[in-house]
Amino acid sequence: MGRAPGQRPAGASAAVTADLTVVVPAYNEERRLGPTLDAICAHLNANPGRWGGWELIVVDDGSTDGTADAVRAAAAREPRILLVEADEAGNRGKGHALRRGVIASRGARVLVTDADLATPIEELDRLDKELSQDDEGLAAAIGSRAHPESSIDVHQRRLREWLGRMGNRLIRAVAVPGIRDTQCGFKLFDGDKARAAFADARLDGWGIDVEILQFFRRAGWQVAEVPVRWAHQEGSKVRPADYGKVLYELVRLKARRVRRADLAVGALFLLASVLLYKGLWADLDHRYLADSGHDQNQWEWFFAVTADNVTGLRNPLFTTAQNYPDGVNLMANTVMLGLSVPLVPVTLAFGPTTTWALVLTAGLAATAVAWYWLIVRRVARGRWAAAAGAALCAFAPPMISHANAHPNFAVLFMIPVIIDRALRLCEGKRVVRDGVLLGLFATYQIFLGEEPLLLAAMGMLLFALFYALAHREAARAAWRPLLKGLGVAAAVCVPLVAFPLYWQFFGPQSYHSVLHGDKAGNSPLAFLEFSGRALLGDEARADPLAMNRTEQNAFYGWPLTGLAFAVALALWRLPLVKALTCTTLAAALLSLGPKFRIPYTEVILPGPWRALAHQPLFESVIESRVAMICAPALGILVALAADRLRTAPDRLSRTLGLTAVALALLPIVPTPMPVRERPPVPAFITEGTWKSYVAEGESVVPVPLPDPGNAEALHWQSATAPDFAVPGGYFNGPWGPDRIGIYGASPRHTSNLLRDIRYGAATPVIGANWRAQARADLDFWRAGVVVLAPQDNARALRDAVTRLLGEPGKPVGGAWIWDVGSGRRDN
Repeated sequence: MGRAPGQRPAGASAAVTADLTVVVPAYNEERRLGPTLDAICAHLNANPGRWGGWELIVVDDGSTDGTADAVRAAAAREPRILLVEADEAGNRGKGHALRRGVIASRGARVLVTDADLATPIEELDRLDKELSQDDEGLAAAIGSRAHPESSIDVHQRRLREWLGRMGNRLIRAVAVPGIRDTQCGFKLFDGDKARAAFADARLDGWGIDVEILQFFRRAGWQVAEVPVRWAHQEGSKVRPADYGKVLYELVRLKARRVRRADLAVGALFLLASVLLYKGLWADLDHRYLADSGHDQNQWEWFFAVTADNVTGLRNPLFTTAQNYPDGVNLMANTVMLGLSVPLVPVTLAFGPTTTWALVLTAGLAATAVAWYWLIVRRVARGRWAAAAGAALCAFAPPMISHANAHPNFAVLFMIPVIIDRALRLCEGKRVVRDGVLLGLFATYQIFLGEEPLLLAAMGMLLFALFYALAHREAARAAWRPLLKGLGVAAAVCVPLVAFPLYWQFFGPQSYHSVLHGDKAGNSPLAFLEFSGRALLGDEARADPLAMNRTEQNAFYGWPLTGLAFAVALALWRLPLVKALTCTTLAAALLSLGPKFRIPYTEVILPGPWRALAHQPLFESVIESRVAMICAPALGILVALAADRLRTAPDRLSRTLGLTAVALALLPIVPTPMPVRERPPVPAFITEGTWKSYVAEGESVVPVPLPDPGNAEALHWQSATAPDFAVPGGYFNGPWGPDRIGIYGASPRHTSNLLRDIRYGAATPVIGANWRAQARADLDFWRAGVVVLAPQDNARALRDAVTRLLGEPGKPVGGAWIWDVGSGRRDN
């Protein structure tokens, strides 16, 4: 059967045989399509010398009215009008129609325009002039309603226009920064480039405009925005909500472009993280991470008090639930507001232990995925080589050590994102935009962890210095846009964090530095040893080389250390390898502290950290943590080496090399986190009996008072909601007139006495002086009730409290209590 006049087979295309093709997508446009086609034809026929041979393709996108008949009627008058009819699926969307029309085109240039001619066809002259006169090889000229010189003859309603602008700005920020108007339907393309872009397109809806612009940007094809006249047309099918649909389509498109290998790697990272915490997840109500000390109690309390502050519309930067009555400066503590606030619904619905487990498990996996993304983007094309490097970055022994107790040092998914944005600044392409994003990313990281950001900045600075020395030409090209972008980032970040940081450093219960002691640096031997929880680790060998099991900040092991030196020697010609190697060595040396002892000798040498030890910000850093900078540097070296070995032509070298990489990583593979049973919360607390003993403004005084070594009372609060206050606690706060930072509350005589007895000290003779001191301390704490839960040395503690208060306690709800409320103390 022959084809009807004016009809082209769907998807047909041929070599360029026309100077211009106009593509018009149409869905139920019977009423206004005739005048539109007549206007286009009249304009093109008015100047045949300019437009030469042309064709006009109308794509019927499954119309249910007489759209196709209107096109056939127009084609009877003008044979250069062609119809591409709908396929059997019916209406598929503007993107599907445009794709079919452009692929079927034969023009050296292709104009796409909407059927309503909101932008008059006469504006084609402006776009054509832009392409014709440009000497920089423009590939497209798009009509832009947002251009300063554009004119809008007929406006939409104000609300609709405002919503449209907001939607367009969001799309620009997310997908095509630098283009003012992403959705205007009047665009003139180089024909061959348009056909290549539309053939690659996958979106069927409104998002195709953005998808095409992204394709041109990735290909390096220039796009110009041209001012045009525009008028809102009644019956327009575009609604403000369609901007949301565009974003949705772009997200789906991005998801479809993720490779199966990427999904597999992400799944493996999540599986590894789940296996690490399987003991905790097995029984969230009763299991406790054995190596966390009392940090799990502290972190659960952080999550609980944040949820309580948010739901109670209280200041999230301060609370008196702990360290009553002075309170705790939460901004000066590691509460991770960037996660604890968004996860408030989880905390309220499932409890803070679930939030704690979720942050650790998902956070470690997300961190590994972020490093994987950075390595694939910047270093290694091989997916599994990148996965090996990312696994080392996220699951290195120092990270696993902190993953027992310090999620702010283990959940670092923003650090690779920040590094990537800084590298983009060095490229100098979109400095302002990248600077703004870097400022926002840094702001968010501040609310995840300031010290990790400081360490990351140190690592980036060291890397930049060594890379500049190794590749001076690149440094000369990068320093100006980098500095400009950093200035933009600071201009964005500083106003956003000014008040929280002011509160942190100058607000209630702020402090100036934190005392860590003289043995906070790493031993050189710690870099060669395996951590106690590594696959081949030994607690007896590892424990003496670290402050505690949550601060094993080196422990990379001698096989990995040897591999790193071998990779450095083999690939030393690469500036990246030089910079990574020197960064690793510098960070390791800094982490030794102000002074360190040469192993197996009595020789003590000064360390470079002494220059930073008493500087602002650095004075609060535990210097051994600087060795954590080595983890991503070593991870990237491993990824680079594995990627090179993967493509090595010699099979034997490839096999031996990859085996060496595997053998270097195997000993430090982390084993599942050990757990223990946690002490139960006394029924006196869980059943709310305490409320009968505590008046408004009074506190519950645990025996002994909670401190960094025994913070079970914080679990009493987080397990039941922090409805009551306790004195003492586990937090960072000020001590003394100089407001030096310490862990826990400023000690008082009674709290010291009870703590010493708890750990086995003999009870002193308690006379009038001790009893007077106890009364004074209880008055300071505004005590309502004193509570002694079952624990070690409970009998000695009960006898001591009885003597201090001059009366025996009584057993209530699984605890011994002493009613010392305001009425009792006045008697």
